[in-house]
Amino acid sequence: MNISFDDRGLVPVIIQNDNTLQVLMLGYMNKEAFEKTQKEQKVTFFSRSKNRLWTKGEESGNFLFVKDIKIDCDNDTILIKAIPKGPTCHKGTISCFAEETSKGFLYELESIIHERIDNDVETSYTNKLFKRGMNKVAQKVGEEAVELVIEAKDDNDELFTNEAADLMYHYLILLKAKGFTLKDIEAVLKERH
Repeated sequence: MNISFDDRGLVPVIIQNDNTLQVLMLGYMNKEAFEKTQKEQKVTFFSRSKNRLWTKGEESGNFLFVKDIKIDCDNDTILIKAIPKGPTCHKGTISCFAEETSKGFLYELESIIHERIDNDVETSYTNKLFKRGMNKVAQKVGEEAVELVIEAKDDNDELFTNEAADLMYHYLILLKAKGFTLKDIEAVLKERH
């Protein structure tokens, strides 16, 4: 990657949640921080106030695990998509921009579902349903779809949205059981568009 560092040897780095696409923070890297980030797959900045390399989470444990690195068209800004472990901001919020949003949460939920199944979490309803097999997972999606249709005919918005959430949750388990992800379905929808 050809990066245009500024006259101080730094480049701005935007950190974005790989699941939700929420912007988490902005930091700066020098060449050494960039190389360490690539090698360790944990975001490391050059701290201008400490005048040293600083791996995000080195004290708090709230690391940023790298999923993708892109350089902008002018080679003077880096975008890193990462999976945060815990809050990103030192104030305890998800984002340093104080933006709390549910937009994109489906990808976060999909990750949680995959984690519970892949790690065989015995106390997890998700894992227990998955282990019962494809027929039971598909049956549960069908039940939730019928319940949603019934609530759609009434005027109780709370019941409708809860049934819609139940359907979406079980649909994500079905996707996992079939070996697909939300991104696969998005790709089909995009192709149709």
